[in-house]
Parts: sequence; structure tokens; C-alpha cells
Amino acid sequence: MRRRRRLLAWVTAALVLGLIAPVTALAASCPRTSVADIEDEVMCPVCKTPLALAQEAPQADRERVFILERVERCQSKGAIKVALAAEFGDEVLAVPAGEGFDLAAYLVPAIALALALGACALAVARWRGRGPAPAEAGPSGARGEAGSSPAPSAEASARLARDLERYDL
Repeated sequence: MRRRRRLLAWVTAALVLGLIAPVTALAASCPRTSVADIEDEVMCPVCKTPLALAQEAPQADRERVFILERVERCQSKGAIKVALAAEFGDEVLAVPAGEGFDLAAYLVPAIALALALGACALAVARWRGRGPAPAEAGPSGARGEAGSSPAPSAEASARLARDLERYDL
């Protein structure tokens, strides 16, 4: 009796695993994307705004339905974007093409960044190129070592000696 129960438990477990495994394999093979994930990267051609911000436009609603159908069919994000462009036109894609005038959308920020970095590098090089100010000439006319102060004059030495005597106990 115990053996029969164990055998029945093993057979039931094997059947459950046999039914679950294809479902999980199918879920693993389906690219994980959502309507919200794609909405940020496509535009409503009527509103000229991102689809995520287009609220009450019939065209935007049609695009969302189109995307949802493709997501439910387990299409990838790239395939859905290609299908959107084929169905609604290239202006539906929020990312400019990498050719012609649209290429400026990529080149202008890159050039501006390169110029800004160059200007910063030049400013740092000039700033670092300035050495410390030369030491002033002492009473004998000779310059002191870098970082040292000139020798005090005779009058300053006498005043210092008087001040120190006053504080002696």
C-alpha cells in the first residue's frame, strides 16, 4: 500500500512537471516586452508627441492596439517597431534615421561634447602651466629659495625683539 502511494505520487509529480515544462519553455522563448516599454520609443504621427503622452487621439489608440496584438504574439521589440513603421510610416519612430539630415541629431551633440572636453583640457593645461610666483628680492637683492620668505629688515627685527621682551616673564 505504501509502495503504491509512493508510485502514484511519483507519477503525479512527473505528469505535473511534464505539463509545466512546455509552458515555461514557451514563456522563456517569448521575448519579454510590453506596450509601455515600446510606447516610450514611438510617436503618434498625428499629435507629434511620444505615444506614452498621447492620450485622446484615435491614431494613438490604434497604435496601442497594434502594439498589444504584436506583444501577445510574442514578437520582439525590434520586430514590432519595424511593423509599426511599415503600417503607420517612418515618422512613428521616435529615433531619427542615421542618414541624411537626421544624422545631425547624432553628430551635433557628439561634436559639442568633444569641443567642451577640449576646452576643459586646454583650461586645465593653462592653469597647471602657471608656476608659483617668483620670490621677491631680499635686502641684498638676491632672490630667496622657492617657498621661503625674504629676510626681515633691521627695523622689523628690532620691533620683534621688543615685542618678545615685553611678553617674557
